[in-house]
Amino acid sequence: MPQSISATTAARAAVFAPIAGGGRAELVAQRLRDAIDLGLLNGGEKLPSEAAMARQFGVATVTAREALETLREHGLVETRRGRDGGSFVIATGSRASRIARRVASLSRVELRDMGVHYTAIAGAAAELAADRTTDDDIRHLRETVEAVDPDDETSARRGEGMFRLEVAALSQSARLVREELRLQAEFAPLLWWCLRDRDERLSSRTAQLAVVRAIESLDGDEARRLTVAHIGGAIEWLLDEKSRLEKKE
Repeated sequence: MPQSISATTAARAAVFAPIAGGGRAELVAQRLRDAIDLGLLNGGEKLPSEAAMARQFGVATVTAREALETLREHGLVETRRGRDGGSFVIATGSRASRIARRVASLSRVELRDMGVHYTAIAGAAAELAADRTTDDDIRHLRETVEAVDPDDETSARRGEGMFRLEVAALSQSARLVREELRLQAEFAPLLWWCLRDRDERLSSRTAQLAVVRAIESLDGDEARRLTVAHIGGAIEWLLDEKSRLEKKE
């Protein structure tokens, strides 16, 4: 297990990790849509070919083709012909409005279940990391947190993802790392929508540093508890935001 995961490698792995749940076209499209919302796929970026994408997601080529067609219909992808052709990301429109529509489409039960699932994985990773981490690992983990600019939303969102991936890597469990990658691709744009607020970004930084201290103290129970509390807080913020959106309708 590598000591750390680079931002680029982690992001690409998260976006194009195999799809669970039958490999339906709508799941592939949602994965790519979330990656665009999160900023993991940028405007003008060329996507893999349909065949390559199908192999990475573990789906049929026709499924990848249908997913791309869905993204084209929503104005998120364009396909160009010719030698330099392919499918390219169009990062247009409001990211916030797209996330708001996704939140509105999910029930409170689904959002809470999302949090339960994610806390189970992230909490287990934090607990194991406390038992398996070296002094160099702790220093690197703290540097990961301190490198984030709390005044920049994009930096905070990416920093949150990197922190979770680093902790998962320190658990020395390949399965936990893969599941963390998959869940980030599926849930991160929603789960960390709260980071658009500066107070939430500062709170997130404080929570991360508390987890680092617990891991450094070899206190796995505390590392898990703090992780569960942090993610639980993000879910409660999301539920409150859903209520605010519903009142505006």
